[in-house]
Amino acid sequence: MKKLLLTLVGAGVLLGAVSASAGPEEDRKAMVNYFKQKFPDVKFENYIHGALALDADSKAQYDSIMEFPPYEGVVEQGKKMWETPFKNGKKYADCFPNGGKNAAAMYPMFDDKKGEVVIFDEALNNCRVANGEEPYKLDDVKTMGTLLSYARTLSDGAKVNVKVNGPAALAAYEDGKHTFYSRAGQLNLACANCHVQNAGVRLRSELLSPALGHTTHWPVFRGGDNLVTLQMRYKGCHNSVRHVPDNVGSKRYKNLEFFESYMSNGLEMKASVFRK
Repeated sequence: MKKLLLTLVGAGVLLGAVSASAGPEEDRKAMVNYFKQKFPDVKFENYIHGALALDADSKAQYDSIMEFPPYEGVVEQGKKMWETPFKNGKKYADCFPNGGKNAAAMYPMFDDKKGEVVIFDEALNNCRVANGEEPYKLDDVKTMGTLLSYARTLSDGAKVNVKVNGPAALAAYEDGKHTFYSRAGQLNLACANCHVQNAGVRLRSELLSPALGHTTHWPVFRGGDNLVTLQMRYKGCHNSVRHVPDNVGSKRYKNLEFFESYMSNGLEMKASVFRK
């Protein structure tokens, strides 16, 4: 714990957002309050838009593009994949409560039997395997990415509701929190440096997005046609700070998504959106 505390102090955000000794709900409330003070004019519900919540002109451009998204065909292909029966006649909808509606808002989940965090991408693969199909590679945008682009929209409007129950789940949450606040790479930056301390600061032509709401809108289509999942983005961030990245779906990245998703509890999901 002392090592983690020193890491957080080094990141310079201990008092700004969360504390090393706080529990998940204390962390979440501290994060919400931090951004409420940092951006008093931004409504809580608008954090689902990432950096767009901080820039009215960019948000207006986004709204215009979202009227006729250029990637609509990819999401339609994902819908076709979702609705196509497996060889045994069952479908993805058979693997989730309510036919998959609002399911993604509950992920990541901690699986006590496996002793690890399960992200929604893996839940889709678990469904495939349970029905005699081969799993997709988690970083394959033509299979898993395309399927996610539709499957996550089934939770649009549902509020993120990730739970941390039990000591093992709490340990995974704390590991994700540790990754979020730990500096890494040749640039010596933590996730928190960019997305807590410097959220709203312009880096070249881009505004740094606030961490609150980070997990609500994936996958995104960058530039209109480049599909990027949240796990792929984690890898991209580590590359950006010149840190050797993990593979998509690593234990570290799944625990990081677990922590970040809990921070977004109470915000609405809005998947498959345009980003610059």
